[in-house]
This record gives sequence, structure tokens and C-alpha cells, in this order.
Amino acid sequence: MDQEKMMEQVFTEGEQELYDRHFSLRGFGEEAQGKLKKGKVLVVGAGGLGSPLLLYLAAAGVGQIGIIDFDKVDASNLHRQVIFDEKQVGMPKVQAAKNRLQGINPFIEIETYEERLTTGNAMEIIRQYEVVADGSDNFPTRYLVNDACVLAGKPNVYGSIFQFEGQVSVFNYKDQDGKWGPNYRDLYPSPPPAGLVPNCAETGVLGVLPGIIGSMQALEVIKVLTGIGTVMGGKMWLFDALAFESRVYKIKRKPDNPLNGNHPSISELIDYEAFCGLKQESGVKCISVEGLQDLKNANEDFLLVDVREVHEFRRKNMGGKLMPLSELDEFQAQIPKHKKVIIHCETGVRSEVAINHLEKQYGFTNLYNLEGGIKAYLSKFTAS
Repeated sequence: MDQEKMMEQVFTEGEQELYDRHFSLRGFGEEAQGKLKKGKVLVVGAGGLGSPLLLYLAAAGVGQIGIIDFDKVDASNLHRQVIFDEKQVGMPKVQAAKNRLQGINPFIEIETYEERLTTGNAMEIIRQYEVVADGSDNFPTRYLVNDACVLAGKPNVYGSIFQFEGQVSVFNYKDQDGKWGPNYRDLYPSPPPAGLVPNCAETGVLGVLPGIIGSMQALEVIKVLTGIGTVMGGKMWLFDALAFESRVYKIKRKPDNPLNGNHPSISELIDYEAFCGLKQESGVKCISVEGLQDLKNANEDFLLVDVREVHEFRRKNMGGKLMPLSELDEFQAQIPKHKKVIIHCETGVRSEVAINHLEKQYGFTNLYNLEGGIKAYLSKFTAS
């Protein structure tokens, strides 16, 4: 049977046209394309990193793509999450992404999970795929993805971004000699203190950067699936967009890794929010969004303080007094001690940090943290 006949059996006429440039690529061709067609990839997060990941994996012809994300498309996403457009604002991200990908490549299968990846569902979902690409933006999810991949024996194509810098690696990669490479815990044995590392909403991110990093992740996924080139296992690629400089560091497995070191202590998934310090008892007094609304309805005298940054406040606010966390010491004299003061941020993490600081440094006893922050409040009530 000649080569043309063999290809017709594997690929439809439409696929042959779509993947024509891959078929003509020496060192890739129909063999690698066939591996992509059989490939199964789970993308965690359909945001800044997930957008280019999904677009290029779909266009390349990865046969089965899973997308897990619980969020909805917001107008603030559009400057970097290029898989979406203005007409999709308010839609679940997984559905909006699926619609776009089906328009790019009708020959692939797309499974969506409109939910959080949690300790309860991670193993069941991840076991269905060959490769996991982590596009998450928070430490609990990164550790969860890492641990689940190690326990399930799956490679974890990792990417992260911060302002003008990005990172890419392939964790838990099994090389041709059958040796498992390092994982996320070999690089970061423990998470930073809760609230110490700001997210993109707080510090911003150059819109093109996740496109670069996410595309690099897509490249590594394709290399893992097809076997071409050298996979970034055991290495970390760092990119500085402003200087247009990049460096590659080697990563080694550590004997004290609790997952797969000499004496492993983790054999199942744990509570990652607690592990990352997000469930610690801080002693900070709290008020629910319903409690805040009751205070407003009763016209009670209180001060509402917003500790987010100026750009966040301009985009949406609840009418509170803006006192950014980064400048809190300069504003503390304006905070009364004789009446109730409710402090909020986007989700309640930074405001807790602010209250702890004000109580320890200035002796405040009348401060309350708004549970869930402005995000929780606006999802339930209309800001006045």
C-alpha cells in the first residue's frame, strides 16, 4: 500500500488539507500528526495561558482536549485571553472556548468541565488524559495539579507569568530511559506565605506575555505527544519580556520530596488551600456580604475601606474609601477607632493582611474583613 493510500485511511480529506504544512514538515509528517490525533490533553484554566494553549493545540490537531475552568468571561480578560471576544462576555469560559476551538478545527473532540479542579475530582479527571497543561494562576491549584500528575504518572506542562516575566517547564516527565524527572515540589517545596505574592489583578500583566508563555507550553505538549525534539524535562525556561532575554536552569529531583523522594509521605491528594495557608485561623473579625448589606439598609454609621490598587478601584468599586495595601501606613491616620470599619479587597485575602498589619502596628480593634471581598458582594448584590 503506497503512502498516499495509508494517509487516506488515517486522515480524512478535510484533515489532510488542514494539516498539510505538518505533513510536508521533514521530521514531523504523518507519523507525528497521527500521534497528535490520538493524543489526549487536559488544559487546566482557560485564561491567559490557557487561551494560546488551547488555540494552538486545537489547530495542531490534538484529538481530544479537555478544558476545566469555573469562571466566566469578563471584559478585563480580553486584553490577554485572546480566545474570547466581546460578544462572549458573561459566558462560561469553557463553553466560549469550546465554541471557538470547534470553529478552528471541527475534527477534534472537546470535553468541558465547568467547575474547579479540586482534591475531590482531580484524579478522576486527570487519569483520562495523557498530558496535563497547567494554565492556573494560584498556588493551591499548581500544587494540586502537580501532586495529581505525580500520583497518576502524567507529565505536567507548566507555565506561569508575573508582570513582564514568564516560566515554562515540563514536570514529572518520563524520559526514554524510563526515569522520572523532577516535579513542582522539587523546585518549590513549600508555597509562599498567603497574600505575599500578588496576582495579575493586583499588579497587572503585559497582555502579550501569556501569549508567549502559553505558546511555549503548547510547543512542549506537542513534543511530549509526538516524541520530536528535546522536552523541557528537568529544566526551567525563564523569559524577561522587557529585556528580551531568556535563561534555562536545570532542576534536579530532591531526596526529601514528599511525593516521590527517598521517604515519601504523601500518597493521596491533600487540602491545598490549607497547605498554602489560605485556611489558617487568623483571629481577624469578619463580616459576610449579607451582613454588610444589612448595615447599609439600617443606615448604620461605618467606614468601608478598599485596599485594592487604583486601577482595580477605577474598574469597579463599592463606594468605599480607597487605601491601597501598598500605601496603608500613609492612610492609617484616616481610619477611625471609634466606629466599625469594614475592609475589603477583591476576594478577602489582601484585606486580611491589611487588618493584621493595622491591628499589630497601630492597635486597631474595630476592623472587620469582608468575606469574599467585592467579588462575592457584587455577585449577590448591586454595588451602591
